[in-house]
Amino acid sequence: MSSWGSPDRKMLLSFSASTLDVFNNHIQHRDTDCEAGGLLLGTVHGVHLLIDEATAPTKWDRRFRYLFERTPLGHAGIALARWKASHGTVRYLGEWHTHPEDHPTPSSLDRSEWRRLANDRKDKRPLLAVIVGRKSLRVELVTAHGPGLVLQSIE
Repeated sequence: MSSWGSPDRKMLLSFSASTLDVFNNHIQHRDTDCEAGGLLLGTVHGVHLLIDEATAPTKWDRRFRYLFERTPLGHAGIALARWKASHGTVRYLGEWHTHPEDHPTPSSLDRSEWRRLANDRKDKRPLLAVIVGRKSLRVELVTAHGPGLVLQSIE
């Protein structure tokens, strides 16, 4: 499922193969698996997004069965390095994390954190929020105010 779009297909999003690999490597298959997560980095092409990279959890992140807390250490450095190397074309677009359920649903904590992160965006674009479940992804564009726009798989 690498291509996603808004219901009217005016907005498109594509995940690189390496991004999907990071997602797949952290699916919570077993009851002992902890949540994982990181940043989503990519390029903007008008209203279209290409997600080139998902950062993997670092040793500084806090990981539990039903909670992932990303710390800036590690992730921020990767994002800054990609920004500089690309001369500002590769940028922070959002966040991803896993849930131990087949078809993930955002918690109230997820939603409040996404709104806070969307509000903090310097470019005022919506935040891309992805939850990786065991069988599907939940992909949303979240603004600081109001509900998110759920994107649908195109494939």
